[in-house]
Amino acid sequence: MLTTELRELFNQMTIEEKVGQTIQLSADFFSEETEDITGPMNEMAMTEEKKFQVGSVLGVTGAEKTIKLQKEYMEKHRLSIPLLFMADIIHGDHTIFPIPLGLGATWDPELIKETASISAKEAAAQGLHITFSPMVDLVRDPRWGRVLESTGEDKTLNKHYARAFVEGYQGTDLKEDLTKLAACVKHFAGYGAPRGGRDYNSVDLNENTFREHYLPAYQEGIEAGAKLVMTAFNTIDNIPATGNKRLMREILRKEMKFNGVLISDWGAIGELVPHGVAQDNKQAAELALEAGVDIEMMSAAYSEHLVELVKADKNLETLLDETVMNILVLKEELGLFDNPYRGADTETEKTAIFSSENKEVALKAAEKSLVLLENKNALPLKQSEKVVLTGPMKDSHDLLGAWSWKGDKTKTPTLKEAMDHHLGKNTVKVIDETEIFNGAQSFLLAELQEADTVLVALGETSEMSGEATSRTNIQLPKMQIELLKELRKLNKKVVAVLFNGRPLDLSEVTPLVDGLVEAWFPGSKGAEAIVNVLYGVINPSGRLSMTFPRSVGQIPIFYNQDNTGRPSEQGGPADKYLSKYLDSENTPLYPFGYGLSYTTFEYTELTLSKTEITSADSIEASVVVHNTGVSAGTETVQLYIRDKVGEVVRPVKELHDFKQINLQPGERRTVNFTLSEEQLRYTHADHTVKSDPGEFLLGIGADSTIELTHSFNLIN
Repeated sequence: MLTTELRELFNQMTIEEKVGQTIQLSADFFSEETEDITGPMNEMAMTEEKKFQVGSVLGVTGAEKTIKLQKEYMEKHRLSIPLLFMADIIHGDHTIFPIPLGLGATWDPELIKETASISAKEAAAQGLHITFSPMVDLVRDPRWGRVLESTGEDKTLNKHYARAFVEGYQGTDLKEDLTKLAACVKHFAGYGAPRGGRDYNSVDLNENTFREHYLPAYQEGIEAGAKLVMTAFNTIDNIPATGNKRLMREILRKEMKFNGVLISDWGAIGELVPHGVAQDNKQAAELALEAGVDIEMMSAAYSEHLVELVKADKNLETLLDETVMNILVLKEELGLFDNPYRGADTETEKTAIFSSENKEVALKAAEKSLVLLENKNALPLKQSEKVVLTGPMKDSHDLLGAWSWKGDKTKTPTLKEAMDHHLGKNTVKVIDETEIFNGAQSFLLAELQEADTVLVALGETSEMSGEATSRTNIQLPKMQIELLKELRKLNKKVVAVLFNGRPLDLSEVTPLVDGLVEAWFPGSKGAEAIVNVLYGVINPSGRLSMTFPRSVGQIPIFYNQDNTGRPSEQGGPADKYLSKYLDSENTPLYPFGYGLSYTTFEYTELTLSKTEITSADSIEASVVVHNTGVSAGTETVQLYIRDKVGEVVRPVKELHDFKQINLQPGERRTVNFTLSEEQLRYTHADHTVKSDPGEFLLGIGADSTIELTHSFNLIN
């Protein structure tokens, strides 16, 4: 809502100045190197006069730079309206946390909230106001490289994370708390479901699936108070999201009650032309404005044509006014009219960035993100063991991931360096993996033969996952698998550590290793976290938030699939006419929610407080969890529900709640959950959200392959 002061300011603005507020330029345009900006200036039809009317800038960071630019801009702007500074702070600013998919594996929303808060503090000290995070897109296809930025395949888990990120970035008072950033929920909508897993591709979702599974995390981020939403590159109902009036005005604005700023993704308005829904940038600008896009990021449609369009059409002028009001309100909510430099401070910047306290949280996040996938009595390693380290990632600093543009790889210890620090320098023998294929070198073979364990660091480089990195083959590179085969011949324990940004097809890897640790891209303190887990300083507790397939042929594979009329479970191996493959099991290699520990947990005594529930009451479910091993450990207790009969086909199971508990060896604990009728509601054929009376199956276990179940009934 506009204040009296903002209304007076708005009334002084010319159409050209209003249009300027809707334009976002990259840092290149404000470079001091003339040759750096000549190209972009021409491409965007941008003049010096127009440049100092734009409302926001992308990618300018550093307190000295943002203060200088804000001062220069306000001196040149007729009404001294301050700039917004935005950037991609995805999983850390200078202190880099695990990639979001790794953070998703923590199953710890409070920890994610803490990482977002630290990210905001570091970025705000440099003068940033807005981060293009969180990405809350639900994903089911690991061929898509941007699964790296997602927290997984489940709407319930993603809702928790969406809220955690937004609350961590924004806090409770953006205007007064100068250590916070405004959050931008992205990409609206359905961006995580591209056909064939190919980035920027079309999305084909029926309305029921779209509403039931994909919209909830966006809704949660909006209800948590996110100030911005970013449009997606994809189509919805064959209409590009950035020009989709029904999607943005009817669903986002009216149904979901979002009243903040809607910003396009990079160049997305201009891309309405190659999409084939606009014949040129002029029509693209009109479609985007009609859809409600407030800020155009880095395409020339608004800057070239919006003045002309609104002068010719009063209805478009009204839409422009609404757009500018949204932007001005955001600047007021950030306190920029009173304090245009906000949190930017060169002295604060020195202490806020990459502090020891921040790195401690990065270490904790990395430790909790690691998932132990296999352990055939190989882990934890003993201090006395002779370990040989090999593999292409053994001495790599490339542990930060694709969206860590401000992280410093030179300050990121390698796995080798972390092991030396833990065990003593040069204690661990290192063998170059290329030498292992040259068996004629006897000294090399002797080193391997003397080893108790061969530790192999494998995986993707950061360029292999992230935006524009779709892959049809999600196996490890062939030479890495051949390396494991050579090592297997030695009859030694082989432990592999994986660095990657997506679920991989590990069907060839699993039989070749005795231990397997999924490390993702673990961030600034990732190597230390890995060593702590390998040597048992930390008991691994990570759980997958995305299914790992047996092969790419199973994709999309996810735990909460709908049942079919001929489910494979109803017959035996000889039954042909069932929903199954001839050459593979239906089951994944590693299911959603899965992760091993150095201890073992037993689930018993699943009980329900009642077997019938109405809309007026709730049901209590409890289970006894027993640490049956010899070490303390953290267990993520997961509750799943199946609606046995619904108006539309219901998933075979759905995560509804989870709790993490820490148990000492031998300790037992009763874990309680409360379930109400509201949690049993789903999207019906007419798109209303309600529950159906009937039988439900409740299960509690360590992952989505639950065995303990109990039925209850919902009655009118």
